[in-house]
Amino acid sequence: MVKIRLRRMGAKKHPFYRLVVADARSPRDGRFIEHLGYYDPMTDPVQVKIDVDKVQKWLQQGAQPSEAARSLLKREGILERRAEKPTPTA
Repeated sequence: MVKIRLRRMGAKKHPFYRLVVADARSPRDGRFIEHLGYYDPMTDPVQVKIDVDKVQKWLQQGAQPSEAARSLLKREGILERRAEKPTPTA
């Protein structure tokens, strides 16, 4: 299975993440297929740069985003937020 996930880079206590497409069996910071963008949480404001076309291409091919990647993609408006299902009232 192919996953879209964050790859941790940067120095100790100063993380920097790259959004990559990788095989689910490869290690977090190991081999990856393609680089899709980056996320720098240490700057103010937070810097995010994502290639939307590449992300859409991989999602159409069946790549599954990790929880962290999914929240980042939703925050950037690339993945639509699912509408919460209303609870049935009787």
